[in-house]
Amino acid sequence: MLAGAAGCNSISGLDDRPNVGPCPVAGVLYDTQRLVEVGEIERHENVGFTGEIEGVKGFCRYVGKNPITMEIEIDFALGKGPKAAGDEREYRYFVSVTRRDRLVLAKDVSSFKIKFPKGADIVRHRETVKGIVIPRATETVSGTNFEVIVGFELTPEQVAYNRSGKRFTINVQK
Repeated sequence: MLAGAAGCNSISGLDDRPNVGPCPVAGVLYDTQRLVEVGEIERHENVGFTGEIEGVKGFCRYVGKNPITMEIEIDFALGKGPKAAGDEREYRYFVSVTRRDRLVLAKDVSSFKIKFPKGADIVRHRETVKGIVIPRATETVSGTNFEVIVGFELTPEQVAYNRSGKRFTINVQK
């Protein structure tokens, strides 16, 4: 159902008829929207690598009895703090297809590596995920019945940090 699924060659295809309904909503799961590597003392000088998903755009196509074929673009802002080990990091993220407000139908975890250029502490990156295919039980089922949700693949501690609303502070001399 996710990237690489058979039968999804392109969003536009050769059929120029309009979609029979709206595309599924594409968005970020709030609890997994950011990644912060921070030491025990939550201060700026203890931050390693960071990441934030800045936005998700979805594009879809479905006509007649065909399944929904979809691709998404995910925009990331990635950071390198004072305690970052090295200039390169692999970031892992997930893409899930859900039956809106009900259950996860499919989930895929992917990754990409970022090498921070010398002197750079922020890098922006876009991932394009193609080949998302969402079957429809009948031709009257529209994209509004589904969601495509993305987020960083996080540890339970990182999710708890995000849920707490905490932010690290900069050490300011008085």
